[in-house]
Amino acid sequence: MIKSFRIVHNRRYSRQLRPRKGCGLVRAFLTVVVSVLVGCSLLGNQPARADEDPPGGPATPPGNPLSSPLQNWINDNIPAPFLPVDPRQPAGDQSALWRAVLSPPTGDPTFDEWPANLADLNPGQIIESRDVTATAGQHMATPIGRALLLKFRSTSATGAPSFGTATLIIPAAGWNGPGPRPVEVNALPINALGAHCTPGYQLSHGILDKPNTDLAWFMPAMWWALGQGHAVLVPDHEGPLMAYGEPNVAGHVMLDSIRAVRNALSAEFGDSRYVAIGYSGGAIASYATAMLQSEYAPDLSNVLTGVASGGLVTDYSDMAHRFNGWIASGILMSVSLAIAREHPEMLQYMNHLGQLVATSPMRDMCGDADGPLGAVGIPMDVAANIGNSLDSPIAEELYGQLDLTNRTSGVPLYIYHGAWDPWIPIQDAQRMYGEQCSRGVPAVFRVVPGEHLIGYVTGYPGLDEWINERLGGAPAPSECPAPR
Repeated sequence: MIKSFRIVHNRRYSRQLRPRKGCGLVRAFLTVVVSVLVGCSLLGNQPARADEDPPGGPATPPGNPLSSPLQNWINDNIPAPFLPVDPRQPAGDQSALWRAVLSPPTGDPTFDEWPANLADLNPGQIIESRDVTATAGQHMATPIGRALLLKFRSTSATGAPSFGTATLIIPAAGWNGPGPRPVEVNALPINALGAHCTPGYQLSHGILDKPNTDLAWFMPAMWWALGQGHAVLVPDHEGPLMAYGEPNVAGHVMLDSIRAVRNALSAEFGDSRYVAIGYSGGAIASYATAMLQSEYAPDLSNVLTGVASGGLVTDYSDMAHRFNGWIASGILMSVSLAIAREHPEMLQYMNHLGQLVATSPMRDMCGDADGPLGAVGIPMDVAANIGNSLDSPIAEELYGQLDLTNRTSGVPLYIYHGAWDPWIPIQDAQRMYGEQCSRGVPAVFRVVPGEHLIGYVTGYPGLDEWINERLGGAPAPSECPAPR
């Protein structure tokens, strides 16, 4: 595996990463599905014959399950994508493939350019800021006084210097409550592979400039917070590589966005109370904020007063096996590709079909597209070159890197979940709640009416009350059962 592979973006690759003309997402996906189905019908479960040459394609990495007949058929009949190769790189190097699966540049240097001096900056240190009041105001249903797009130093999943972006929105109305104006850190569920899908890009550009309609469902919560006089901080928590679902990146960006606001506007928000919230894909980010705060940002111990997460994923192994080959398999494929951007050692386990899809326009899509991709129930092994990929050594290693349940939250928790959520099992969130309670964390767990989307709506009244109490300085409640 290439654990020493450095995740360093270079502007000279921008021209190589633009989607190929005439290669639409729908057509590319239909071609993939037809190819796989034809292969399945021709091959079935036939064993390899001794008088045949060994199947083509990349060799199975040591210590992992052998590739299946279907996977061999895919690599024999579907060509690998053409990738520009640097002759200076050693054989087997995944650099070209890694660059090709990244989100294409947005055209906005704030999101595209990696500063050369990142290693010299402290996490949360401001790199640049710009006023985006005019464009952000177009998305608001309540008057705003100012909106700032902040770019700041952050940290990758593996500890390398990186950067983050976030948008601070300040309402036009004054703050009449106790102390300085408080800040709600809202981790919107980005659930996307394309950098233009982030709240930061959407709020800093016109409404019709590469829109992401998914964000509209969650905007009313921001409007309500602004209407109460709270400032709202919206981090682009997938990070600059758009690592959808990677909790370590998300937690780092969330915590560093708070540091960035305190650095950039210390007079206004240096003494403010902050609370972090998130639902579904955003819940991964808010949950990671709580779990990583003590070790990554101990300076925020008396600043961040609570974290709320709804519709939360905590067990990646459980979710991968639930989504695999089901209607949610498109989401699993998207998350796997996104996580590989921060964990490029995964790329060597991708077969030709997986490489073709990962380097197609799919790498730039927003969240409203990956759901339909799984309508036919695609198993993960169709995109891998090792059998039983979800139970392989590389998968087990990744589950461990993405698992934060062995941490103790540094702040009080509010966890809520739809009673009939068919996508994310309530048992995983309940288990995490019990573990945090056993470690002495003040926590509340609420089961709310509805499935996944309805649970977001029905859970908001209780959440809003809890937010106001945390931002008002009230002691955090705990509904943890008494120790036996």
